[in-house]
Amino acid sequence: MNGRICMITGANSGIGKITALELAKMGANVVMICRNVEKGEVARKEIVKKTGNRSIELLLADFSSQSAVRKLVHDFKLKYSKLHVLINNIGTIMPIKTFTEDGLETTFAVNHLGCFLLTNLLLDIIKKSAPARIINVSSESHKDRVIDFSNLNGERNYNLYKAYAQSKLANILFTYELARRLGDTKVTINCLHPGMVRTKIWQKSGRSMLMKVFMRIFSLFLKSAQEGAQTSIYLASSPELESITGKYFIDKKMVLSSPVSYDEGLAKQLWEVSEKLVGLKE
Repeated sequence: MNGRICMITGANSGIGKITALELAKMGANVVMICRNVEKGEVARKEIVKKTGNRSIELLLADFSSQSAVRKLVHDFKLKYSKLHVLINNIGTIMPIKTFTEDGLETTFAVNHLGCFLLTNLLLDIIKKSAPARIINVSSESHKDRVIDFSNLNGERNYNLYKAYAQSKLANILFTYELARRLGDTKVTINCLHPGMVRTKIWQKSGRSMLMKVFMRIFSLFLKSAQEGAQTSIYLASSPELESITGKYFIDKKMVLSSPVSYDEGLAKQLWEVSEKLVGLKE
């Protein structure tokens, strides 16, 4: 990984921070994407101190804002001509239905559309950097859902777990479709389930005091961020995966995702809808 440029979204805490730290230890040039400049800078300085690697940069973006994602890409391309690894790690879960500045339901907008837009806007530079890798952090919760195109924005109803699971299924459908589109390149794209990890995302899943107490107790039985980051690190750095693409991993092992995730027609439909929602296609 020495000298390879790696972008990691959601890199100031949890799995993203550990992934950035471990890749920095390997000598990678790490570009940390964070929403908050203060928290991001604290994490960046900590990684520099622990690794001795000074090639760690912080760039800002709020993935609920498409204009912010576009600005991020603009800022990145002003400084870099290559990108060898993109890790779409950012994720959120909203206890109540909220909308972004673009008028989209927040969970779907952040977890899928933000990553979809970022990846597509960076594809040109990623292809030029080949061999290169794209990694999407998904979840086993994807097995509980299908893509409901009539309720992407929670038009009829909103349930935080269903919204989250749908966004994670979208991550996998996006992974497989992009792998097919990149078949004649040396760019690979894979996705993963990090396990049930003790991160801040769980703090958002309960509104009542009782649910918050339950989630605190439940979190004691979850993986640490260090454990949860191992598959992301493996997919980003392992030489044995150089030609592996369009696959789903758990605990560094290739496994099957849900049957619906292999529906090519569904993946193409999601791609077309996503293109319109992020303004890549009229």
